[in-house]
Amino acid sequence: QVQLQESGPGLVKPSQTLSLTCTVSGGPITQNYYYWSWIRQPPGKGKEWIGSITYSGNTYYRPSLKSRTSISRDTSKNQFSLQLSSVTPEDTAVYYCARGSKIGTTDKENNDAWGQGTQVTVSS
Repeated sequence: QVQLQESGPGLVKPSQTLSLTCTVSGGPITQNYYYWSWIRQPPGKGKEWIGSITYSGNTYYRPSLKSRTSISRDTSKNQFSLQLSSVTPEDTAVYYCARGSKIGTTDKENNDAWGQGTQVTVSS
């Protein structure tokens, strides 16, 4: 059974870069044909797909966040990471990593494994 765990700072100052890592256990992130995604949920709002990295290392980003987002992976550690630059308070959210079979989705039908989520607050 695949398990995911997010890690990273819970508080980031405005204009800085938010950095999170997802550690995956129970299966390799190179396994065909999964997408490994970052999803967030701002307070009082629905879940929002941020971006994904595929089993082969290709990346896809939400257009509105593309200029600020970078997703990378370390296959030796079975981890993938998110960097979101120039953050503002609007980036405050619970951030999730997830394994999915369809790009750009946030529902559990298309994303069968999730981390528990980590709260990130952007504040000075």
